[in-house]
Amino acid sequence: MTLLTIDIGGTSIKYGVWENEELSHKGNLKTPATWEEMKSSLIRIKETAEETFTIDGVAFSSPGAVNQEKRIIEGASALPYLHNFPIYDELETVLNCPVTFENDANCAALAEIWKGAAKGLKNVLFVVVGTGIGGAVIVDGQIQHGKHLFGGEFGFMLMTENETFSTLATAVNMAKRYAKRKGYEPETISGKKMFQLADEGDQIAQEEAATFYTYLARGIYNLQYSFDPEVILIGGGISNKAGLVEKLEEEFEKILETVKIAPFKPLIKTCEFKNDANLIGAVANYLQ
Repeated sequence: MTLLTIDIGGTSIKYGVWENEELSHKGNLKTPATWEEMKSSLIRIKETAEETFTIDGVAFSSPGAVNQEKRIIEGASALPYLHNFPIYDELETVLNCPVTFENDANCAALAEIWKGAAKGLKNVLFVVVGTGIGGAVIVDGQIQHGKHLFGGEFGFMLMTENETFSTLATAVNMAKRYAKRKGYEPETISGKKMFQLADEGDQIAQEEAATFYTYLARGIYNLQYSFDPEVILIGGGISNKAGLVEKLEEEFEKILETVKIAPFKPLIKTCEFKNDANLIGAVANYLQ
């Protein structure tokens, strides 16, 4: 089977061809502003692929709450035109082949259990740390979408009286807190820059980095003892940070000193696939 795999993102569309267990002929383009432009772009991508391959189907990764039973994308995202209409039917008509959809975070998780850092495992949590925190719950090798298609939306967890996992445990919000305390414009400081400042001895940067690590570890600890997965995978931009796993291990030690009854630390790993994760996971979803 030869599949065209497409990852629809808020700023760009990535695509490639999956054949013989390999991803090839990758490319990307700017995300179109309208649905009609999107359809035209997808048709061109498929026609270009068909100059070399015989395409059996198209596997999509997309934002939003994908309702595979109703064959629509519910919820909301940066691309409103994807939501709440029979998108499967319309694309199967214009592309003239079967299509599947899965949420982008779920696709990344499927890629990791199929061929990546959690290969061979059945019960895995995937925590995506980006602008906010999302993720996926995998039980017996299957994505658990949940009653309201909110399975894996860990960022909603309340960590203090009025702050969530997303507000406390992302590098983006860490940098915003730092900028506010220093009187800078929020967009002038990135998470990467703030970690650098912390390493250079900036006390406020060190305090905000400590807050970030504390709450990221605390959230992961809570998830471990709620779901008891075999491993928790960390994805998103923060997964590229050197020393992340070691720093979280130190935080888990502190937690276990407080919660003495807890018998073990979470096993965490960073994701193996980076930019290709959603494309590979979309294929895994199609094959399922």
